[in-house]
Amino acid sequence: MSTTECKTAEEMTQAMEETMRRLRERFQAISEHLEVKIDEMGTRISGLEENVTELMTQAGMDDQSISKVADLLSE
Repeated sequence: MSTTECKTAEEMTQAMEETMRRLRERFQAISEHLEVKIDEMGTRISGLEENVTELMTQAGMDDQSISKVADLLSE
């Protein structure tokens, strides 16, 4: 292999390593963002379930009916 070919191969290797590093960082950032959003959705869903249960209680539904609806909501 000539010196020029070696330099070209080294440059290509460095470029690929840099690209892989940036992709890894981007993937990590996206993963963390998605995890936060999923946690937020879980919190919101729990709040909605509590509100529905409270409204059903206020509406005078019996405990068995409330339990059935709560089970459906948590599926």
